[in-house]
Amino acid sequence: MSPRPMKPRPQSDAVDNEGPTPLSKGRRHLAMRLDDAWLGFQTRLAIRRGRVETVIPYTGYGSTSWVRVLARIVRSDPRDAAGHTNPLQESMRGWRNFTSAPVAHAQVNVTIAGTVFDVRADRGGVVDARIPVALDAGWHTITLQSGESEVVEAPVEIVADDADFGVVSDIDDTVMVTALPRPFLAAWNTFVLNEHARTPTPGMAVLYERIARTAPSAPVLYLSTGAWNVAPTLSRFLSRNLYPAGPKLLTDWGPTPDRWFRSGQEHKKTSLERLAEEFPNIKWLLVGDDGQHDESIYSEFAQRHPANVRAIAIRQLSAGEAVLAGGRSKSGGQPTPGIPWIYAPDGAGMSAQLEELGVIRNEVRSADDPEEGEVHTASE
Repeated sequence: MSPRPMKPRPQSDAVDNEGPTPLSKGRRHLAMRLDDAWLGFQTRLAIRRGRVETVIPYTGYGSTSWVRVLARIVRSDPRDAAGHTNPLQESMRGWRNFTSAPVAHAQVNVTIAGTVFDVRADRGGVVDARIPVALDAGWHTITLQSGESEVVEAPVEIVADDADFGVVSDIDDTVMVTALPRPFLAAWNTFVLNEHARTPTPGMAVLYERIARTAPSAPVLYLSTGAWNVAPTLSRFLSRNLYPAGPKLLTDWGPTPDRWFRSGQEHKKTSLERLAEEFPNIKWLLVGDDGQHDESIYSEFAQRHPANVRAIAIRQLSAGEAVLAGGRSKSGGQPTPGIPWIYAPDGAGMSAQLEELGVIRNEVRSADDPEEGEVHTASE
């Protein structure tokens, strides 16, 4: 590799901030101690079996002055590792995504516009780094490498400085129909199904395509409580069903210093807060469903940041879907003066109401019009 230019090393958002402090050395949660023991066992076993360091790239995003780089570093079978050089290629998925040993605190070289930056993964192998760099608005490709791993490419979407509208969309029961009890949903989607077996929600891809036609520069981000392990499968699902390309904001299911599992609701709340801070001039269309928590999360965000919400669109689950989801939200959304709410069971219903609000434009499209060429295909 050519010598790197001498410049300050950017700090990763995921730099080891979970290490013990003087007050916590003797109080580490049992879950953290068990997780460390399991990680050590996984790593030793992976090395004995000849597993190699592998970078799994995810779609990043940023402004014209910084980029948020997202990836995960694991030890995987060399045959799987080769697949990740092409983000949309069929590669490691299903149960192997969860049994592959993460490379804790891996050092990763990120090359952006010819400049190499050093960042570090967290204890779960996740890279989440904000890097100061100047790029033009639009889609770009960066490369990542960890140790002796293959060099992989990752797309990043740079949001224009004058962008004033964007979409934040939930995934399960919003863009895809899960039709499974929530307690079993994650395991089923992860260990059994692949993207071919998942069902898109009727009309939602067309709705998002209409939004993309109305506001071509609007970023579309997919916010979910799902684990980073399933990001490649979700990317292939979204691409095959003609959803606009966009970053996926997922989470790590591992323990924290004070609890067994991370909170999915908290992940969504902090992600929205971060977007409001990163893009203070953007008004977001928040899309979710009425099973459990999306309404309350979006309502709270709209009350705290009314200037950052254009509208809230909630997909109404069918009676059967609501039962499987554990019921509908009991509280619903709290009043958000000046911010419209719409409810519909599918994308067609949402599209009509968003058209009335002026969020998407009324257009007459010929049946012969190709839609595929209008949809981005960049993904992890």
